[in-house]
Amino acid sequence: MAAGSNTPERARHDRTLLAWQLALLRFAVTMDNADRLALLAIAAELDAPGFRPSARPTFKFFCRTSAELCHAIINPGHPGSDAVLQQHLKRSNGERLKRTLAAALAIDILCARKPTAAARAKGDLWRGLRPSDRGRT
Repeated sequence: MAAGSNTPERARHDRTLLAWQLALLRFAVTMDNADRLALLAIAAELDAPGFRPSARPTFKFFCRTSAELCHAIINPGHPGSDAVLQQHLKRSNGERLKRTLAAALAIDILCARKPTAAARAKGDLWRGLRPSDRGRT
């Protein structure tokens, strides 16, 4: 079978990945230890070698990422927390889930995106005028 085909294993992985994302959202809202433990349990399942035959026994992406995200959520003022959360939002592929998580984390994802050339051009009212001509009415 081709990689990425609709197999029962792939469907299970997709459901578990969604459960992990929703558990992260729940923890972001509650910051409750029980929700953190639930998130880490799902992460351990995703990292388990039996869950993904190609995974190495030392594969710990989801556990490591979950711990980093929980730390960043609990300590938003810590240096690097914002970068960890922004990176996670960039990796997220569901637009609705991304917006919901950004709202729960109080991150303005619209400001995080670079403005387009058209938006930059509209934003500079005085563009093209000499400095001495700016502000004259």
